[in-house]
Amino acid sequence: MNKIIVPIDFSEYSEYALESAAILAKKHNAEIFVLHMLEMSNAVLTASGDGPKPKMLYFLKLAEQKFEEFLQKDYLVGLKITPIVKSFKVFSEVSMVAEEQGADLIVMGSHGVSGFTEVFVGSNTEKVVRHSKLPVLVIKQKPANLDFETIVFASDFSLKSVDVYKRALAMLGEQSNIHFLYVNVPGENFKSTAQMEQKVADFLMKAEGNMSKLNKVHYVSDYSIQEGIVNFCNVFGADLIVMPTHGRKGLAHFFEGSITEDMANRANLPVMTFKI
Repeated sequence: MNKIIVPIDFSEYSEYALESAAILAKKHNAEIFVLHMLEMSNAVLTASGDGPKPKMLYFLKLAEQKFEEFLQKDYLVGLKITPIVKSFKVFSEVSMVAEEQGADLIVMGSHGVSGFTEVFVGSNTEKVVRHSKLPVLVIKQKPANLDFETIVFASDFSLKSVDVYKRALAMLGEQSNIHFLYVNVPGENFKSTAQMEQKVADFLMKAEGNMSKLNKVHYVSDYSIQEGIVNFCNVFGADLIVMPTHGRKGLAHFFEGSITEDMANRANLPVMTFKI
């Protein structure tokens, strides 16, 4: 991990993300790119002559000043920090900037389900998760050490998820204590015990080449996938939830649609997402 992107709106949740990125940057000797989006309208951005351009320049200058104040944190001392100010289309430009900078990870703050509407919380967090080709780490609370001693990989264990699991191992370390979670729900996606076990066995053989981690597989039943993951992780004492996402909506398949995005927004634990 060499470069980390942190989108901020100067809220306390942004600071949680920035502090988390600092912890990771110190562990991996990485550089942090701090990104602020102005979300200006097309009218402001395309104005000419004596139009609203001065307004755009004013907000750009204001953002630069707020950056100077926001980045005066003890935990950033000794780290290489690059501030970036962009405008408009928050969710799409975050991914674009991250790819332009050759980043390895996006770290975002989110309020979860508390109901606030800051720029980089709530639905915009979901949009970044959906659009980003890079892994996204969503942080809800002030971080401690981010050691991630107990990690839960929640998946439908389709063979498409094998690559996500391998990328997660590469990001988190081959020796990471990863547990596997399958949530069985009523309806068309319901699986018998034999069906679940066969699916997981096929996954492990493809991902690991053996069944040595079968003792780390957990099956739970719940009324929804989201509830099953949250309830299990709370009881199990997980430090991090890792999930794959297809990055699209409206499909009935297990992890397609908004399940991963919803989890990234509502779970109190840190959630790391990987695009399939």
